Amino acid sequence: MVKLKRIYDTPGPEDGERYLVERLWPRGVSKEAAQISGWLRDIAPSPELRQWYGHDPERWPEFRRRYMAELEDEPHQRDVAFLLDRMRSHDITLVFAARDELHSSAAVLREYLLKCVEEAVDDAG
Repeated sequence: MVKLKRIYDTPGPEDGERYLVERLWPRGVSKEAAQISGWLRDIAPSPELRQWYGHDPERWPEFRRRYMAELEDEPHQRDVAFLLDRMRSHDITLVFAARDELHSSAAVLREYLLKCVEEAVDDAG
């Protein structure tokens, strides 16, 4: 299972392994308070894409499309493979900073990971 949670929300045991999926460390949060299992900077959208998007809801569909395309490339694929491997035996939580969970890069990443799992099941069946 893969969940989403803002880094500003209290960590809990239901989170499983927590991975920060932001390129920049969120303001005002200590590493101790974050209680993350790892920080996957390279899986985040490129700085250019992140700056272009600027969390503008009108740009969401295009941001989603572009970030999905970025996830197909290295070094993203290295971290995607790592998360898919962790998902096989653990619940994981993608930790992010954005206020709008539905329009966050973490939401796109979760969608991408679930699509990879679904495709693997289809290929195996």
